[in-house]
Amino acid sequence: MLLTITCEGPHATDFGFLIAKNPASVFERDLAFGRLTLFYTENEPGRATVALIFDVDALSLVRGGNRAAALDQYVNDRPYVASSLTSVALRAAFSSALGGRSKERPDLVDTPLPLRAQVPAVHARDGAAMVTKLFGPLGYAVSVTPLALKSGRANGDDENLFSFEISGMQTVHDLLSHLYLLLPVLDSAKHYFIGDDEVAKLLEHGTGWLAGHPEKALITNRYLKHRQSLVRDALSQLTIEQPDEDAEAEAVEQALEARVRLSDQRIEAVVAALRGADPPLRRIVDMGCGEGRLLDALVKDAAFTELVGVDVSTNALAVAEKRLDRARLPAAARDRVRLLQGSILYRDRRLEGYDAVTLVEVIEHIDEERLDAVRTVLFTRLKPRRVVITTPNVEYNVRFAALPAHDTRHADHRFEWTRARFQEWCEGAATHGYAVRFVDIGPSDPEVGAPTQMAIFERSDRP
Repeated sequence: MLLTITCEGPHATDFGFLIAKNPASVFERDLAFGRLTLFYTENEPGRATVALIFDVDALSLVRGGNRAAALDQYVNDRPYVASSLTSVALRAAFSSALGGRSKERPDLVDTPLPLRAQVPAVHARDGAAMVTKLFGPLGYAVSVTPLALKSGRANGDDENLFSFEISGMQTVHDLLSHLYLLLPVLDSAKHYFIGDDEVAKLLEHGTGWLAGHPEKALITNRYLKHRQSLVRDALSQLTIEQPDEDAEAEAVEQALEARVRLSDQRIEAVVAALRGADPPLRRIVDMGCGEGRLLDALVKDAAFTELVGVDVSTNALAVAEKRLDRARLPAAARDRVRLLQGSILYRDRRLEGYDAVTLVEVIEHIDEERLDAVRTVLFTRLKPRRVVITTPNVEYNVRFAALPAHDTRHADHRFEWTRARFQEWCEGAATHGYAVRFVDIGPSDPEVGAPTQMAIFERSDRP
């Protein structure tokens, strides 16, 4: 399997820094299904081309499986056409560029360059038009050529073999992300198990373009192999418009809690939990940031040098952007906060390495059976020094006269826990190398406790 990428223009000599590969060297690596080789075919002022060759071992694709495998499992097109195996090779070869990083030329990471990618062979199940349908809306000029070859496929669709070229002004990161997601979609086959991690990859590499792509649903379905539970999760996070009922439910909850000024007390308590650390916490992620109330409080404190708000709802992020009103902020504060679309259910490498993560009234909006994923992402993937979680105390609901018996405070709450249940879950999470303590928020009632319960996790293995 072969793929080439060409950069032209005055920044061609910077191309090697952007992809973190020395033009004078050959990069080689053994992967699970074959050997990856990467080298430059040309590197001149004004033009540089890198070639990626992935020598696929067809036998390794079926080793360990059914010994009575059909012949087409061994004799097939996988070693020759671009596919999900190509995505594996792209990630191995260009991990930093695919993640939007460049140590040597960070100033060019977000700069569109004249780039061209050539794929000599691909199986496109729906014909040449699908190549244009996928890449055209992203701003590429697309050229597709039929191949008079035999794929070895048992279903007789050999006529769907093509070579293609895409070219346009793109950042290196975007070009690689487009290829990474769309080559498996074009081939409409994946060689490995599809699980929650694949949703995370889809959201990570689709950031900034997939939500607005006219074939968003097709891309999501094919990339996730039509696993409908995963597809629904992904599409819900890619949806640009959120139902108005969410805003109405939020207003009901705020009105219910207004008498005890609970929203303000929650923010004050979380800010205090973030300030009370030694050494100080500087870089904070607010997961499920909603309309940005916590971020608005934190950005006023210069001690917090980097703030990231993350939410699945683009509408909520738009409200948060308006609330922050960056134009009114001093220049030093304006660049300290950014907003990202994402979910706590999936690993997001953009959020790794931060000092603290907060989830303020978030977990109760997640189905209980999915909280194991939350725990895994927080405590084994992100692994911040401190985690702060708040959630309603259901025992206190009897003190809200306007709340009918057995109702939750918000229409979207999947559950509301007792103090004992919350502490049980938190203590289970703390087994991943954390110590946890609990703080009441709001007026404490001797019988039913406080309206909000907060857990503060401190990583116990830090220096």
